[in-house]
Amino acid sequence: MTRRTITLCVMCAFIALILPAISEAAQWTYPLAANLLENKNGNLVLANRENLLDEDFVPNNLVSLSLRGVDGPHELRREAADALYELFRTAEQDGFLLYIKSSYRSYQTQNTMYRNRLEKYGRDDGVVAYPGSSDHQTGLGVDVLNRDWAKRDGMTPAFGNTDEAKWIEAHCADFGFILRYLPEKQDVTGIIYEPWHLRYVGRDVAAEIHESGGTAREWMLGVGNARRDRLREVPLRRGVIPGAPCRLDDPPWRNPRRHGHRPPVPQHAMREPGPPGAG
Repeated sequence: MTRRTITLCVMCAFIALILPAISEAAQWTYPLAANLLENKNGNLVLANRENLLDEDFVPNNLVSLSLRGVDGPHELRREAADALYELFRTAEQDGFLLYIKSSYRSYQTQNTMYRNRLEKYGRDDGVVAYPGSSDHQTGLGVDVLNRDWAKRDGMTPAFGNTDEAKWIEAHCADFGFILRYLPEKQDVTGIIYEPWHLRYVGRDVAAEIHESGGTAREWMLGVGNARRDRLREVPLRRGVIPGAPCRLDDPPWRNPRRHGHRPPVPQHAMREPGPPGAG
């Protein structure tokens, strides 16, 4: 046997020994499939102050909505629209009539609303999102209220005390939506508690975020860390959102949905009513 043959045999044996270890270390253990997180359909676009949408950004596949609503016409991306139809239909079967208050909104409209609010109150009070940072511009954000609140000029966190808002919070993830702005997460989102504001992310992702009690931003941070950990061949532990402060075993005030109740609305969230479709 030649020296070259012996070297090749040793190399093959070495590779055979380390491959199982590499495979085990690099195993994808995040709760959702890696290909789902590639965001090829754009459902996971994150719009906030750190991730501003361009002035000329207009989402694909916008369709008109023929659901109950005020201040229309209303539009959403097709996948969000289809899910909203299901949500409205199921809510009505359960005895709740829901109304759309605001849906897709262009950068220009958001800019006008923001400047008007700024001029009126002299500061950014977290009621109207900064231009380019609104879910509404993605075509995946929608404001949903009951009949009484839909007819009002403004909206406040007090809507969260209605039966309709409680139903929305309990069931929105079943249709691929999350409550985007939570009362205990204002320091993360920079926006007041908005129990009317739904963001479509898809059923699997919505279920994961809903279960975790975190925000879309925290969840996206967790996804980024999961990808990095995979590259580093470091398995992730189930039950922890990587990079986010919220764990599945948090006490009730940190993870209210998992423990069946939500903390009181903070006093600083009880601001002047936002304009129709704020957020």
